[in-house]
Amino acid sequence: MTKVNEDYPKKQLSDAKLKQLATEQYQETAVESYDFPTEIIDLPSKGKLYPKDHILSSGTIEMKYMTAKEEDILTNQSYIKQGVVLDKLFKALIMTKVNYNDILLCDKNAIMIAARILGYGKDYEISIPDPESDEMISHTVDLTDLNDKEIDWSLIDEGINAFSLTLPTSKKQVKLKLLSQGEQSKIDAELKGLVKIKKEAGLTTLLKHVIVELDGDDDKSKIRKFVDTNLLAIDSRAIRQFLKTITPEIDMSIEVPVGEAGDTFPSQLDIGLDFFWPDAEL
Repeated sequence: MTKVNEDYPKKQLSDAKLKQLATEQYQETAVESYDFPTEIIDLPSKGKLYPKDHILSSGTIEMKYMTAKEEDILTNQSYIKQGVVLDKLFKALIMTKVNYNDILLCDKNAIMIAARILGYGKDYEISIPDPESDEMISHTVDLTDLNDKEIDWSLIDEGINAFSLTLPTSKKQVKLKLLSQGEQSKIDAELKGLVKIKKEAGLTTLLKHVIVELDGDDDKSKIRKFVDTNLLAIDSRAIRQFLKTITPEIDMSIEVPVGEAGDTFPSQLDIGLDFFWPDAEL
């Protein structure tokens, strides 16, 4: 005869509650059944752009080292064709119990760099042209030396992802936000739909999601109409320039040594296919 634990609930639980308990128990045992090292990764946002009760408001995220199982993700042809292979990889490496769609894009770049380090190490070999001779120079970038971009933190109210801007020409008052992974997915889906009708609208589609208020009105249809018909190019540029000043992200600037005198020249680190596929024949 089967024994029943004395702590077993006397009152019958609903199907939804049973499902919740089973899910929680599975997640707990799944995490405990693996023995792998993890690292705590600092986020460029410092957590300040998330609501104060959000798990990422701590300014950090925990990630595990890549294993052969995650390498299977990188070689999954279906994921590659769908363009979701890196998102699948990042989800597998993130140990913090966070909704992936909540992650801000500015923090996703740091997750990408961390994933490369935790998978294939901190050294990234690049080949870059000498600006004076156009000869190709081989250089090893230490990815752990990349720093966060300097921004004006006084413009950021902790726990609030919203920024007010007066457009220079139209004098319209707009409120802007930095996009999350979930919002970027919506933009990607919208752009795919536009491609089917042979319409290019990458910039305006982005602005329709970045602008969340127009003169105090958050009506999405009015914002979309404004972007499509009344947003001046000079005001559009002002929005993009302003976003650069408030977006915390990894600074991809590097100094590349040239010659034997210890001289260097500045460049931007371009991520190639070998970043996550170092053995690929490029």
